[in-house]
Amino acid sequence: MKVFLGGTCNGSKWRDELIEMLEIDYFNPVVDDWTPDCQAEEEKQRKQCDFCLYVLTPKMKGVYSIAEVVDDSNKRPEKTILCVLEEDEKSKFDEHQIKSMDQVIKMVKENGGKAVKSLKSIATYVNTKEKIK
Repeated sequence: MKVFLGGTCNGSKWRDELIEMLEIDYFNPVVDDWTPDCQAEEEKQRKQCDFCLYVLTPKMKGVYSIAEVVDDSNKRPEKTILCVLEEDEKSKFDEHQIKSMDQVIKMVKENGGKAVKSLKSIATYVNTKEKIK
């Protein structure tokens, strides 16, 4: 079993925190120098991994991860997981951003994907395939 760790970069430490809880293999797409080869490997891993996880936090600068999670929830709903963390260190989503994130969560769920609000829930699910609460 393997999980793709997509989502917020920009100095967010969520990957480090989650990796400590994982009992399965993972693909971390974060690299120091993003190249076309890195992009190709990321796309390959999204297709091959058993789970496509996207963790969105207030540290996100771009919105491409939102497009990716919606795309995967359409193409690979059975393995797509979205986690929205409303706080990331001192950063917090404002009320308008939370409303937008709630709509993204709704869209992913309606497409058949899973959505949670904690890294622990993700780890439990991917490690044991327990139903996400």
